[in-house]
Amino acid sequence: MPAPRDPGTLLAAARLYYLDGKSQHDIAVELGTSRSNVSRMLTEAQRQGIVEIRVHDPAGRNRELETALRKRFGLRDVRVAERGTGGSGRIVEQVGTLAAQLLMSSLTEDLVIGMSWGHGLQSMVWAVPSVTDYASVQVVQLVGGMSSISNEISGHELVRELAARLGSTYHFLHSPATFSSTLARDTMLAEPSVAHALGVARGADLAFVGIGTPSHGSSAAILSSLNLSPEEEKEFWASEPVGDLAARYFTAGGQPIGGAVEDHVLAVSLEDLTEIPNVVGVATGRAKAPGVQGALRGHLIDSLVCDESLARALLTDVDDPARGATS
Repeated sequence: MPAPRDPGTLLAAARLYYLDGKSQHDIAVELGTSRSNVSRMLTEAQRQGIVEIRVHDPAGRNRELETALRKRFGLRDVRVAERGTGGSGRIVEQVGTLAAQLLMSSLTEDLVIGMSWGHGLQSMVWAVPSVTDYASVQVVQLVGGMSSISNEISGHELVRELAARLGSTYHFLHSPATFSSTLARDTMLAEPSVAHALGVARGADLAFVGIGTPSHGSSAAILSSLNLSPEEEKEFWASEPVGDLAARYFTAGGQPIGGAVEDHVLAVSLEDLTEIPNVVGVATGRAKAPGVQGALRGHLIDSLVCDESLARALLTDVDDPARGATS
């Protein structure tokens, strides 16, 4: 390594080379030095942080973070969307596109695909090309519709649209996602069409699930729709929920949370999800880190599609002993 040089001279050389596009020979003439010395100056400019070089993947993926997440959590597949410039809406679109690419690369004859709901999965479905070549593929809901919850993306819409784009068949769960009592939920479970659709969902080969946060968005809306008693609500929050998959809530260790919330929801169980060979979690934003961490610790998901900010939060949190995180 050559001796450190004056930062002003290194900056001048770097500007001429990287911004003005001049050759090392021309820079050597301009600065009154040799070409080999210019090469060493450019290397030293990088070492001192005057120059930072970043390689952008044309696919919009951060491969380094993907590798780190795969190794750290033993994931089957990972897609991480690079940080973009279009705000949160653009990030959701990028993550949806990567999830769609993962889906398309996984398609085989007779595949059964399970779907929950959410904006990330909506973006994924919109990014799937209309190929209409997979008549033997089946798409099924993992959780009932969200008719009692306004302004949310229902599983019915996503399942139907994805099946239309793939030319596949689909199965609806002709039921709300939430009920005001266990009796009402159990009555619906006894309906043959509902029982059949749940059976197909439990036998899925591949599932795509949004990962929710209990205090925000659709996860909070689900809880509001259950009309819990004060005692039931207190019991639920005392369990310290951090996230949900298909309206099934879990702790920081990935353990299912029982009680009234569990009993008032019509969906596959977390245990059912663990029997599906590849469950792909789709999430964006640092706020989702606790929920994704819990899903990873509980081995509730096998693959992950997320954005760069969430990926960095997952890797940072798991390395911070003060947070009580474990790998």
